[in-house]
Amino acid sequence: MVILHELFSNYMRKITVLFILISLTSFSQDLEIIKHKGNPISIEHLLQKYIRIPSVSGSEKEAGEFIKSVCKENGLYITSFGTENGNYNFAASLFPLESNKPSIIFLNHIDVVQEMKSETNTPYSGEIKNNIIYGRGAYDNKGVALMQLHSILQYSKSIDTTKSKYNVVFLAVSCEETGCDGGIKYVVDNHLEELNPVVVIGEGPPELTNLIPGEFKNPIYGISVAQKRSFWLKLEVEIETSGHGSVTPIEYSNKRMVKSLAKLTKRKSKIIYNDLNVNLLKFLGTHKKGIEKLVLKHPRLFKPFIVSKMRKQPELVALFTNTVTLTNIYTDSDAYNIVPTKTTAYLDCRLLPQTDEKSFLEGIRKRINNDAVKITITQSTPKTEPSSFDNIYYENLKSAILEKYKNAQTLPILLPNSNDLAAFRTKGILSYATIPINLSKEALECVHNKNEHLSIPLLYDCSEVYLSFIQKMQGI
Repeated sequence: MVILHELFSNYMRKITVLFILISLTSFSQDLEIIKHKGNPISIEHLLQKYIRIPSVSGSEKEAGEFIKSVCKENGLYITSFGTENGNYNFAASLFPLESNKPSIIFLNHIDVVQEMKSETNTPYSGEIKNNIIYGRGAYDNKGVALMQLHSILQYSKSIDTTKSKYNVVFLAVSCEETGCDGGIKYVVDNHLEELNPVVVIGEGPPELTNLIPGEFKNPIYGISVAQKRSFWLKLEVEIETSGHGSVTPIEYSNKRMVKSLAKLTKRKSKIIYNDLNVNLLKFLGTHKKGIEKLVLKHPRLFKPFIVSKMRKQPELVALFTNTVTLTNIYTDSDAYNIVPTKTTAYLDCRLLPQTDEKSFLEGIRKRINNDAVKITITQSTPKTEPSSFDNIYYENLKSAILEKYKNAQTLPILLPNSNDLAAFRTKGILSYATIPINLSKEALECVHNKNEHLSIPLLYDCSEVYLSFIQKMQGI
């Protein structure tokens, strides 16, 4: 018995050592997918370096040079589409673009939003703590970019890619956050034929049950096939009047602007149905019981009842309305005791795909009903048609998500915000937006806000889905 016990103990020790060696080998291979300056580096530590290079919109060059050099070092073919701040864009591809292979494009942006004045933490720290990475761009969009890059490099280094049907392209662009002309617009206007895209995958929604009301047994991953359009307006009122604050003029710019804005903001936006948001209501109905299930399964019949409930849920309302949000008010004076002569306000309007912007603008003018208020369009993204979800690209993306998350569901949806995919949709190119990770509501609320952060395991989860999509498209 003693001999048998010793033999069994030795056998178990060998098995344990073998298991440890296999684990270490697997980890080493995973670590070696990306190299930086000749050394293997994990996604999170590469992201840490990327975050630490500030790249507010219009100042992307340094960060762009960094991530471009990583792509080049790891064997991707580089094509530059602008090399200056505000116009720094490049493609890093599996094959040279000159090969003219049809391209699967993973679209991301180098720029981040300006840090807030009230931020007390360091917005570009890249600090890693408790398996979470912090800093501007941790999620939007540097983290997502590295999820994409990791999947492309894992594919390129794991198999012989010479027979691949598609080129796979990492496309990094400038000023997505501000929509300047030197970013995606410049690339699509001047280099679309070079890129030869058949499908574009960009930033979009994470898992949805943290964002929409209700109780759900299984996770739901949205794949955006359409998006609302940005329609930004500047309102100006200028009235010459006495300047001393001790005597209140009968009319002055601040007073007139406030009256005009009150007329805009107090009125509820009209609930508008389209195929995508009606489909969302029907989908939500499958997760309900009784009368609530009946109502949601027939949204047009019960629209008045649904609207009254929906008004209490702003995240849902945004998918059914043309929103008007007052984002800033400025005057030509910073003093407390001087009556300004000019007041300026900015409205961030987001339009549903079917909305005519001329009719919408006319509605704004009628609601204000004041010719003294000058209205200027500062940005208007083009009208686009939703991308079809009856094709191999959507099906393979859906399949890759469901392969990773076994009990999940997917849903084609409309995004309440706009992003760079619109530039491709205007050209009729299939474009899908999804970041298939289970992001907490708290983490999502920190995007474009204080303390942006991302759980490190999510970097690998998303990369795994994107890799699966690439393999399915290549017939692997």
